[in-house]
Amino acid sequence: MKIRLAVPEEAEECWNIRNLSIREGCKPSYSAKVLEAWTPEAMPEHYREVITENPFFVVELPDTGLVATGYLDLTEGSVEAIFTLPDFFGKGFASLIIETIKEEAMTRGLKQLTLTSTPNAQTFYEKHGFMFIKETTSPSRLAQTDLRCMDMSITL
Repeated sequence: MKIRLAVPEEAEECWNIRNLSIREGCKPSYSAKVLEAWTPEAMPEHYREVITENPFFVVELPDTGLVATGYLDLTEGSVEAIFTLPDFFGKGFASLIIETIKEEAMTRGLKQLTLTSTPNAQTFYEKHGFMFIKETTSPSRLAQTDLRCMDMSITL
């Protein structure tokens, strides 16, 4: 297993991990209609740009390929796109990504990170030191609705 930076050619694979993770992991939080709209097969082209413009990490397993993703949004100072393939939920790969992002943020001199979590992932982030700030809604063009979310932050 290794954690490394993604390359733009892996954007579609990272998008697929995102979709599968949302479809399975977010079932308790959102309706099937919202999940379907939120996870289209066609990847928006800006997703590839996210990989080139930010430290976008992936966990790669020998003989399996990529199994988890996540990145540090350098513009916002936020944690984004922490996703794991459903077959690998609970194996520690998302934890490895989040800790790597925290280290990267500290290396870059950031003192705080923020994130907007789905309700089902709130306890995961709390286990990694993030504090709940408030419940909010996040407009999603893909889902075509406002998604119930949790604003969270951590002081590094």
